[in-house]
Amino acid sequence: MNKKIHYLAILVNLGIYGVALPAMAEDTTDNTAVSHEDTIVVTAAQQNLQAPGVSTITADEIRKNPPARDVAEIIRTMPGVNLTGNSTSGQRGNNRQIDIRGMGPENTLILIDGKPVTSRNSVRLGWRGERDTRGDTSWVPPEMIERIEVLRGPAAARYGNGAAGGVVNIITKKGSNEWHGSWNTYFNAPEHKDEGATKRTNFSLNGPLGGDFSFRLFGNLDKTQADARNINQGHQSERTGTYADTLPAGREGVINKDINGVVRWDFAPMQSLELEAGYSRQGNLYAGDTQNTNTNQLVKDNYGKETNRLYRQNYSLTWNGGWDNGVTTTNWVQYEHTRNSRTPEGLAGGTEGIFDPKASQKYVDADLNDVTLHSEISMPFDFLVNQNLTLGTEWTQQRMKDMLSNSQTFMGGDIPGSSSTDRSPYSKAEIFSLFAENNMELTDSTMLTPGLRFDHHTIVGNNWSPSLNLSQGLGDDFTLKMGIARAYKAPSLYQTNPNYILYSKGQGCYATGAATGIGCYMMGNDDLKAETSINKEIGLEFKRDGWLAGVTWFRNDYRNKIEAGTVPMDRTSITSKGKTTYTDIYQWENVPKAVVEGLEGTLNVPVSNTVNWTNNIT
Repeated sequence: MNKKIHYLAILVNLGIYGVALPAMAEDTTDNTAVSHEDTIVVTAAQQNLQAPGVSTITADEIRKNPPARDVAEIIRTMPGVNLTGNSTSGQRGNNRQIDIRGMGPENTLILIDGKPVTSRNSVRLGWRGERDTRGDTSWVPPEMIERIEVLRGPAAARYGNGAAGGVVNIITKKGSNEWHGSWNTYFNAPEHKDEGATKRTNFSLNGPLGGDFSFRLFGNLDKTQADARNINQGHQSERTGTYADTLPAGREGVINKDINGVVRWDFAPMQSLELEAGYSRQGNLYAGDTQNTNTNQLVKDNYGKETNRLYRQNYSLTWNGGWDNGVTTTNWVQYEHTRNSRTPEGLAGGTEGIFDPKASQKYVDADLNDVTLHSEISMPFDFLVNQNLTLGTEWTQQRMKDMLSNSQTFMGGDIPGSSSTDRSPYSKAEIFSLFAENNMELTDSTMLTPGLRFDHHTIVGNNWSPSLNLSQGLGDDFTLKMGIARAYKAPSLYQTNPNYILYSKGQGCYATGAATGIGCYMMGNDDLKAETSINKEIGLEFKRDGWLAGVTWFRNDYRNKIEAGTVPMDRTSITSKGKTTYTDIYQWENVPKAVVEGLEGTLNVPVSNTVNWTNNIT
């Protein structure tokens, strides 16, 4: 079945190329009459930015308010956006990521130039759904960003898996046929001496290579110190016993190194090929975070040192095409490899996530490989009303080898059908997708955008995601925007992997607890359903002479959210010295229903020609 889906993905991609190529042959016969430089092409993606729940951060705004650590700091100023941990537990609160409309970082899709970035998925999920990760918004230095597009709610549904909350698309600055170069430096020293300072320097160079070839190259080096170990003095944990009075950690530091280059070939009018290659290394400077169990001497000894490193490589080939009749096509293939090298962590009880003092290796690697093929064509036509139809397909394969996540032995008794010491470190999933979207200009002031996306996941099966967005002008100054969509998120490779097992002697067990003496396992579940959400919103916007005011109501009806199980699926036991100890077996499971609802407000006031007052509230 998987091979058939793989072959189908290739055939569908070739089919879309086949639609585009005849259009090119038809249009190039008239190229002498119409100069491509006089043709303005508006893509469906650009039109989608007019939908409700869309914000754009420009390079000028980033230059005026440069983020110290990560562009997430400026993205969080958009309506509906916050910085949170992976879950509500706060266990990894010193590593915060983009959270859109309360759906959590796992439901926020990060793109760079329209291509997904998935390095954070190489980090293990904890019992409460936490990942000890900085997220994927710091792979491009702020000075190299042209703009950032933030899509919330129904507007993000066309992007498929992982976009139930929204999408953050980081657009990098492009090269040109003229020589340009820059060198930037940045220094931030917080007023509070216990907070880590930031130093950053980067360069960019772009220009012609001769003929129809040009290039763009940038490099970056930045360092942020870890917060002081006692920055949260006075806010000790309320835990008792061994972990009494432990301090919540501050934000860890990071040393980030990036190099990225693109070679572009403009082989015909409005036709280009781009070959991109990039390498990044992010190493942390440990600040003491261990989920409030940082009394271990190894934890204290590692303060300020590097305890995890991410090595990211990305390669892509992109063909962008446009023709004089307005037809455009975007086709690309991307390979992304992430090596997550970490100090070994415990997988049992209160020591889950804490450094393992008995580990024989200083670092253990998890390797994540992602391959994505993407093809779409956008065709304007006039049938009853002006329309722009986008058809597309995508195929993604994700493979992981994690030598640590399968290392928990069966301390509480054997699990039927599983080995205590010889479980496979490999996991894999594929998604094949088809999507269609039509921008319909019903009147000069009315834009209706229906859409439909189909996803087939090799483990959890099929999903359909319809969407409908409407933008209605109300006079010269007001616009009414509304939308509804069914969003989708597949389980992670950890959640579907039965070989990923955690253990607790009772404290972490939902149905029993430490007092009963009954422990529990938590294991992956390959019978999970995909998470879905019916996202709805309606908003009113006012624009005049630089003034901008708006309010939006949204509601997300969440179905099948994946959480740690609360009802044991089985029980095992172990007998030692005549005493039998019981252990419950839990799995990740789908929670039937949840609701996220709220209001977003925006008010931008042009105080003067040089001063603009911007306000957002959620």
